[in-house]
Amino acid sequence: MSAGDTHSTRNYELAFAEVEHQLPSGGWLAGLRREALTHFSRTGFPTTRDEDWKYTSLRDIDKQRFVPATGAAAIPSAQTMDAAAIDGLDAIRLVFVDGFFVESLSHAGRLPDGVTVGSLASALADGGEQLQPHLAQVADTAMHRFAALNTAFVSDGAWLHVAAGVELDKPVYLLFLSSHAEARQLIQPRVLVVAERQAKLGLIEHYADPHNSGAFTNVVTEISAGEGAQVEHYLLQEHGDAGYHIGSVHVAQQADSRYVSHNVNLGGALVRHDIHARMLGQGANAVLNGLFMVGDRQHLDNHTRVDHAVPHTGSDEYYKGVLYGKGRAVFNGKVVVHRDAQKTDAAQYNGNLLLSPMAEIDTKPELEIYADDVKCAHGATVGQLDEDALFYLRSRGLDAAAAREVLTFAFAGDVLAKMGLAPVRSRLEKIVASRLPGAGVAQELI
Repeated sequence: MSAGDTHSTRNYELAFAEVEHQLPSGGWLAGLRREALTHFSRTGFPTTRDEDWKYTSLRDIDKQRFVPATGAAAIPSAQTMDAAAIDGLDAIRLVFVDGFFVESLSHAGRLPDGVTVGSLASALADGGEQLQPHLAQVADTAMHRFAALNTAFVSDGAWLHVAAGVELDKPVYLLFLSSHAEARQLIQPRVLVVAERQAKLGLIEHYADPHNSGAFTNVVTEISAGEGAQVEHYLLQEHGDAGYHIGSVHVAQQADSRYVSHNVNLGGALVRHDIHARMLGQGANAVLNGLFMVGDRQHLDNHTRVDHAVPHTGSDEYYKGVLYGKGRAVFNGKVVVHRDAQKTDAAQYNGNLLLSPMAEIDTKPELEIYADDVKCAHGATVGQLDEDALFYLRSRGLDAAAAREVLTFAFAGDVLAKMGLAPVRSRLEKIVASRLPGAGVAQELI
């Protein structure tokens, strides 16, 4: 552990001591907190000497002192809400400010029998017995250090439970907003989702930073998909260019379950996303789609891991990146086929488009295969726009800038087209089109 790690760890230990008395308590929860904090203190901040953090330095976070958010922030104005929220989305909506639930901005409506959608803090206030079998049971805090830090401070977030055989006809929309606070805040929401046997739900997890506050958001999402359950998960990150975001999604899938992830990153100064899906029952399937746009001096790191632990499981991963200016990105996708996980079918692809000579991508698709009867493939590409395609568009009357813009939008739109929710897809298409260099031709195509 380096001196920087020790310093950073000490800051968070002191912060925990200051707020511990304000956190939801309970015998099992107190023990969970202490165990998580001990693990984080022992391991410290990862450095570039750690293989999984080889290309991502946390120096900018390390040198700052972040103050744990208290939930005392002012309620956002209607104008702020309208700008941040997804327009035209018919959903069960929960709004959080600095990681804390705001009931006055949320609306669940009438929920079907067997469905719980609400604040994690409310469930913990009742003793948390319904959460005890699930909280920190899917996330591996030994593997993910920041998941351990989140667990130590866990106080609020979202709690979703869908009983066996229940299908939600509306998606659950979790909108996380950052306030404008004088001190740089440490924001640590927790999202806990349990979909029992044959349950079906859509989940939108949306992070926006309308005030560009420079906060540090450290979020953990745990999803337990029972036998035959279906979960479609939209993970959208739109922080301002001063924000820091480290997030991890942990999924446990039982037999014949299906998990679909749409992970889109469009903001932040330093962002790291980990997605870890584990196939624990035969017939389980995971689809991981991702799009990231990185420009100026942004740094974005996507790490995915899919564990095929049993036979007859499948996964399909498709990530694309658009980089411009001095943007820097990392993609590391790992598929692990465990011993005896025969008949695994896994595919992985990462394509990257560099629009500037200063942009940089480090991509590393990986396969670890310990079974012999499998079908696995992986690949990655890094390059510029196709000159023949540019020539064709210019021959049809577009100037060079417009032709580049149209081709870049088509490259990114390939991922967005996989989204089933039209309001989400429409919002993202507009944002992507607005950030492309050119004359605004792509915006006219939407």
